[in-house]
Amino acid sequence: MSEKAPKIAVVTGAGTGIGRAVSLALARAGYALALAGRRKEALEATAAAAGGAATLVVPCDVADAAAVERLFEATVQRFGRVDLLFNNAGTGAPALPIDELAVEQWQAVVDANLTGSFLCARQAVRFMKRQQPQGGRIINNGSISAHAPRPNTTPYTATKHAITGLTKCLSLDGRPFNIACGQIDIGNAATEMTERMTKGVQQADGRIAVEPRMDVEQVAQAVVFMAGLPLESNVQFMTIMATKMPFVGRG
Repeated sequence: MSEKAPKIAVVTGAGTGIGRAVSLALARAGYALALAGRRKEALEATAAAAGGAATLVVPCDVADAAAVERLFEATVQRFGRVDLLFNNAGTGAPALPIDELAVEQWQAVVDANLTGSFLCARQAVRFMKRQQPQGGRIINNGSISAHAPRPNTTPYTATKHAITGLTKCLSLDGRPFNIACGQIDIGNAATEMTERMTKGVQQADGRIAVEPRMDVEQVAQAVVFMAGLPLESNVQFMTIMATKMPFVGRG
């Protein structure tokens, strides 16, 4: 890719965790990056670690439609097009039974995880349809929670199940415009967010148990593989997980 004009990737939640790891892996693969997230300092740290790749830092709340519009307009103004969106930004709520969960806590997760992904995909499709050559790719971060819940995670699990519907709709509706959409469902990547698993987390039967994790770099390489396919091919769904985590089985 280094002998060609770089492909342009927009990564949300790029300041930390999976978003940062994927951004750096895409940079090594030759992409130019628009790095989006809430905290400018974290995004700048990702940009500094990107090994000289062309980067654009755009602080952005993905739940804010106007902010998302500015993100994509700035990206196209700087780089000329959008080839890839990694829809990664998201949040969770405290682990509470549904009857103890505030409506505001539910809404905050829906806004970030589902509405934010919709808003980013909406802008990506808008530019991918218009640009020449036409098309591009969207990869949604679905999570293992797109398949199976943890105890007391109603907002997070509901939004991640909804991401699967978004992925399918984008995949279908993008076909006439050479826009591919796939989903990566990630289980127990070793990031700050999953650090609590090393001390023990609640299981389906109520026990507290330590869960195995995997190197987040393996997730990053999986996203780079999905992103690197020609647009005539698509990984519709990929699950990548710590081999021994309690997912398959009765749990």
